[in-house]
Amino acid sequence: MAKRSESTATKTKERKTAKLQEGKTADTQESKTANPREKENVDVKHHFVSHFKPTLVEASYLSKPLHLQTRNDRYELGRALRLKCSRESQAEYRPNRSDRDDPIEVLIASSEGRIPELLPIRYGRMVTSPFAFYRGAASIMAADLASTPSTSYAVQSCGDCHLMNFGAFATPERNIIFDMNDFDETFPATWEWDLKRLAASFVIASLHNRHKLKDAKAAAFQAALTYGEKMRELAEMKTLDAWYSYLDYEELIEQTDCKKLKKLRKSVLKKAISRSASDELVKLACMKGEKPRIKDQPPLIYHDVDYDSPEYQERIAHSITGYRNSLSLHRRVLFDKYELADIALKVVGVGSVGTYCHVALFFAAEQDPLFLQIKEARTSVLENYSGFLNLLSNGERVVAGQRLMQAASDFFLGHFIGASGRHYYVRQLRDVKVKPLVAIFNPEHMRGFARNCAWALARAHARSGDSAIIAGYIGKGAVFAEAISQFAVAYAEQNLEDYERLREAVRDGKIEIVTEEG
Repeated sequence: MAKRSESTATKTKERKTAKLQEGKTADTQESKTANPREKENVDVKHHFVSHFKPTLVEASYLSKPLHLQTRNDRYELGRALRLKCSRESQAEYRPNRSDRDDPIEVLIASSEGRIPELLPIRYGRMVTSPFAFYRGAASIMAADLASTPSTSYAVQSCGDCHLMNFGAFATPERNIIFDMNDFDETFPATWEWDLKRLAASFVIASLHNRHKLKDAKAAAFQAALTYGEKMRELAEMKTLDAWYSYLDYEELIEQTDCKKLKKLRKSVLKKAISRSASDELVKLACMKGEKPRIKDQPPLIYHDVDYDSPEYQERIAHSITGYRNSLSLHRRVLFDKYELADIALKVVGVGSVGTYCHVALFFAAEQDPLFLQIKEARTSVLENYSGFLNLLSNGERVVAGQRLMQAASDFFLGHFIGASGRHYYVRQLRDVKVKPLVAIFNPEHMRGFARNCAWALARAHARSGDSAIIAGYIGKGAVFAEAISQFAVAYAEQNLEDYERLREAVRDGKIEIVTEEG
């Protein structure tokens, strides 16, 4: 297996050193160890959440008490941010700039600490297409985004905001909503980074579907334009109304212009609603003697070789206790109705392949199963570039970011630190999960989905940021949307070049892959 080059490791070390020299002490960095809350006198919430305030532009209204601050004051502050970063400059991207790290070395570096035997599967999935490569290359783009002009106005960001990380799911109240559904990389960062990654994903996905370049750019333009429109709409709402807003998926289906796609979406949703944990039980588990057991399907699902050892079982018990303690009291009461039956490793996604991910099977009674997904939470790809420090465990970082950005989150969402020191977060394996039908989208469908994703992203950003400031910066015209769409096209070209370099690395034997059937 290829190793990380000294040059990439050195550059990463230099970035971290530079951040420490900007007034962030070594003591603060040490607080990111296995149990960060043990450090005394650290206000965790303050460091992780409460820096979403504009500090780069002086504004007299900021000295007023909140009840005297007007919406127009905040719009004006947003417009003032154009002095620091013009809207037109958002189009800028320099492909293959001289100080850019080798993308393949960055990719290899991001695999450090993963399960070595699974890395060929990760690379095998990424090499299938430029679109698949993009989904697994969040670490590469994070560094590239840091080199682009921005307002530096921070919100809680997704960190891996591409169109496949949006979809429909059931809330604890059993509403079906459309929202973001992946927060492994969530972290405070300037709001444009999420929007640029989303816009570029629409160009890359459109080209993957063999759409014309003008149609691909139009999808990116639609995403940026709708984001601005939705942000202004949220700015005009009362704070609580904006906070409680959500996107009803069935209403979105009714807004689908294409009758064939509307019918298909209704069919897919009906199937997802009817799918129960018992259906997953039949698919994923079997009886081994008198005990239910998750089926081994190596290399994608398998039990650890030490699973039956007392030491391994003790680690499982430690993990369950840690997870349980992360739950609020009313959630803990429900979780206590269940008993663990089995747990196995499970390969998921593209970018997550090789990380320590598990599926756990619980029962509350006969024929009453619950599947939970346990995913390793690693350092966010944004952390080296955002200017913020994470003083939470990475599992708690994911949970906090998800709860802050989503309109409603999984009832079983929680986190823990394993006995080995690895950080994890937990959620249900599936709960009426509906994936987007991107592979069959024509240009019209792609623009419609861009609108939906942009609505969800604007709502998510408005929770931690000031929607009036962002809307004031964007303005009412198409200047900003045109700039973002130009960036998206330029970055799609960069992504294609990086993808070809991965293929070259595979041909040269630098990277080993395993291809999957189907």
